[in-house]
Amino acid sequence: MPSYVGSIDQGTTSSRFIVFDATGDVISVDQMEHRQIYPQPGWVEHDATEIWRNVEAIVAGALRRKGLDAADLAAIGVANQRETTVLWNRKTGEPVHNAIVWMDTRTDRLVSRFAAEGGQDRLREKTGLPLAAYFSGLKLRWLLDAIPGARETAAAGDLLFGNIDAWLVWNLTGGVRGGLHVTDVTNASRTQMMNLATLDWDDEILALFDVPRRCLPKICSSSEIYGQSQGALAGVSVAGILGDQQAALFGQACLKPGDVKNTYGTGCFMLMNTGETPFASRNGLLTTVGYKLGEAPAVYALEGSIAIAGALVQWLRDNLGFVRAAAEIEALANTVKDNGDVYFVPAFSGLYAPHWRLSARGVIAGLTRFANRGHIARAALEATAFQTRDVIEAMTKDSGVKIAELRADGGMVANDLLMQFQADILDVAVVRPKVVETTALGAAYAAGLAAGFWTSTRDIVENWRGDKRWTPAMDPAARERLLNAWNKAVKRSFDWVD
Repeated sequence: MPSYVGSIDQGTTSSRFIVFDATGDVISVDQMEHRQIYPQPGWVEHDATEIWRNVEAIVAGALRRKGLDAADLAAIGVANQRETTVLWNRKTGEPVHNAIVWMDTRTDRLVSRFAAEGGQDRLREKTGLPLAAYFSGLKLRWLLDAIPGARETAAAGDLLFGNIDAWLVWNLTGGVRGGLHVTDVTNASRTQMMNLATLDWDDEILALFDVPRRCLPKICSSSEIYGQSQGALAGVSVAGILGDQQAALFGQACLKPGDVKNTYGTGCFMLMNTGETPFASRNGLLTTVGYKLGEAPAVYALEGSIAIAGALVQWLRDNLGFVRAAAEIEALANTVKDNGDVYFVPAFSGLYAPHWRLSARGVIAGLTRFANRGHIARAALEATAFQTRDVIEAMTKDSGVKIAELRADGGMVANDLLMQFQADILDVAVVRPKVVETTALGAAYAAGLAAGFWTSTRDIVENWRGDKRWTPAMDPAARERLLNAWNKAVKRSFDWVD
């Protein structure tokens, strides 16, 4: 009998393959970064073929590290960067363009045009989403407009669209030799083309965006056996697909309405489980599918999406040379006792939840001759915590639920200064799980449940264990003063782009 489950965690900056045992502990892992391509300001692309080649390499690498082979795996799951859009040729297997990354802003004009005709929220009732450059439907529309003959070829069924999950599963299951063109409800819900009530592509929205249905993948649940792998994983069932943030919600065992997790990665993404009914937001949040297990009803979530979190530290490292490695940012921030009244609003791609101001751009406010590198480093870390506070306030207003604790995961949870400041500015405890690879773990759970490796979601709850807890220790007056200054800085970022 297989002893493990594998998980592909394909993220914005790198791809990982992780092997888990029945207790949810990591047995083996391999990871590779891929290039970030910036053709012009606001445009962000990935080479989808490079990503697939990296995935092939890390699967082999993780198995080799522990002397494993495909027969040791009961199933594999896929978690992926959502909204990043791939369009490829069914016959050749080649993408017709670089993948357009979720934070790319090239569809701003399309957003403005459709919003002018019916308002930014014209599709929110059906999709749970405002019109924004973030989602993949308008990225697909841009590709169909920009590439000569693409719309006709897509209508004939020879061009295939998907978020990264669909691209990976198609290649995993054979590619040009009969690969499966499927996605799950969580990824489909991020295209702005799926109806939350029917869990199917919406014909009116497809007509509005001028997207042919034949290029779209079949929408499946998040946990079922879709098909069998080929290549290094030959014969292993591909049995779980979740967008990365929904995977983290599942991996964090946030399985009851009111449970909340926040993932601190390239961006920052907070999800609250709201149960089996879509919950409309009135405060700038997204309504999305949290997960769907086989034939069971879908579970929905409220989401607050923050475009720039860990990416701000990367920017300080790569663009300004502030630090040589991202991990050095905490030590630099600790050289000062506070932010020196410096605030950094990282609206590099506009502001996402709860503001949804695509015309915003990044600002550093409050600079004086007193400010130094330590203050800017500290302000950069605090920006993630302040943005998270903005989202939690909106979530509390929408749901009427006061959050008891925040379950935190992602690369930035290793930063004690940030996590303590997060607890302080929220006035809520922040908890890091023992297994911080919650995105990959959530996809593994979805696959393992479908394959019978785990028997029920009770196994997920029993596996979850806390590692470290940060409790608030900030004076309320100090908190209020910081929040007031942050809100002033945010307003300074508005309407930079005409």
